[in-house]
Amino acid sequence: MIEYTSIGDFVLEEQKNISEWVGFTLDQEKRELGELNYIFCDDSYLLDLNINSLNHSTLTDIISFDYTLGNIVFGDIYISYERVRENAKELQQDFRDELHRVMIHGVLHYCGYKDKMEDEKKLMREKEDYYLSLRTF
Repeated sequence: MIEYTSIGDFVLEEQKNISEWVGFTLDQEKRELGELNYIFCDDSYLLDLNINSLNHSTLTDIISFDYTLGNIVFGDIYISYERVRENAKELQQDFRDELHRVMIHGVLHYCGYKDKMEDEKKLMREKEDYYLSLRTF
């Protein structure tokens, strides 16, 4: 099950399509969907969460809490829609595309992909691009 929650006035469009796309991604990665929660919030909320939960005092677009058990994916993915909007503008990307990239990025972490080292970042970006290219909506 995938749940979408918004703290604030952000509205996620195409929830059914996104759920199917995320499910397809998990199938391709040989994972099973347990429970996945996307929580959309503003920069202030996510910064507070980053400080209090991870002891980081920086703005970020995504924080994920992974509760995956074996191949069954469970997790909470917090996304700052303000940060995604700003990043999209800086990268000259469409907001929707950047939002979907961040959403699938969190899922890929739950599938075991990392992004600390350069080679990990490259593989993560390749996976993001691949799954973004498979969207049919």
